[in-house]
Amino acid sequence: MVPTAKRIAALVDPGNPTHDGVLHALEEAAQTSRTQLFTVEANAPGEVDGAFSAIVGEHADALVVLGGPLVMNQRHRIVDLAASHKLPAIYYERELVMAGGLMSYGADLKDIYRHAATYVDKILKGANPSDLPVEQATKFQLFINLKTAQALGLTVPPLLLATADEVIE
Repeated sequence: MVPTAKRIAALVDPGNPTHDGVLHALEEAAQTSRTQLFTVEANAPGEVDGAFSAIVGEHADALVVLGGPLVMNQRHRIVDLAASHKLPAIYYERELVMAGGLMSYGADLKDIYRHAATYVDKILKGANPSDLPVEQATKFQLFINLKTAQALGLTVPPLLLATADEVIE
């Protein structure tokens, strides 16, 4: 979406243990694509504005917002701050795109919940939880908000539009 981006910020909740693995993958991707990745932390609602000040101060060209409870609770504020700073951002949850965010790519939560229900069923029928295999998400979804793309002056590549699970106009 932003091929000219050279400095990418990652908004991270340091209290969220799932962010470590994602950050590692982002760092590897940054090395491969010859971009600079830097992280900015926020773990409370009162830290979101300061995080965006740091992101803007570091001259980020784009933003990756890692998911979690803080992001979901502050989604309108986060989306508004990204828009006010003309900062293209990708999120992990569709709800942020519905709130006006540019795009999201992440695991299909409904699919994860369906799988979780089968695990609950097995456990309720007597299975030992430690005997059940660990599964990773296998279905991912891409959502794009065209109105936000236009406001940012971005042209969404046709291939990206064609592969999106939902395009919000």
